[in-house]
Amino acid sequence: MILGMSRSIFTMIHLLVSLAAICSGFVFIAGLLNRKLFEGWVLTYFLTSILTVLTGFLFPFDRLLRSHILGLLSLLVLTIAVFVRVISDLVGVWRVVYVVMCAAALYFNCFAAVVQLFAKIPALTALAPTGTEPPYVAAQSVVFALFVALTYVASKRFGVGLDRTM
Repeated sequence: MILGMSRSIFTMIHLLVSLAAICSGFVFIAGLLNRKLFEGWVLTYFLTSILTVLTGFLFPFDRLLRSHILGLLSLLVLTIAVFVRVISDLVGVWRVVYVVMCAAALYFNCFAAVVQLFAKIPALTALAPTGTEPPYVAAQSVVFALFVALTYVASKRFGVGLDRTM
């Protein structure tokens, strides 16, 4: 039992919150690519991303895992993003810092999703049972490369102008 729920129910809630964080993150990044700041999506992205990490920490564990370190890194970049948002009004170089931190948090969510896909889908597990095989490395490399490109373009475009949109 976790928070009074069966582990399977809690896992489903964690999964749904994680998917909401990823989806809202992509909508948020799409806004930045179009020089827009979708305020409602920003809030949804931050809340669901933070909730994803916090619910992840509630799963039983007996030692510090790589997923915990990833969660801590995600909380760090989200904290920096929120701090930058609050103190800077996204002026000047702070826009780029904001984009990089938000994109990093979204990358961490997607990285964890790939880990889970390879761990939970039998066909993928068969391709990469230890998570060190070429198919797994290739999948994570593609995700990383896409995020580097996405972050670069969003940083360039968002730095030019800003429209606040709901």
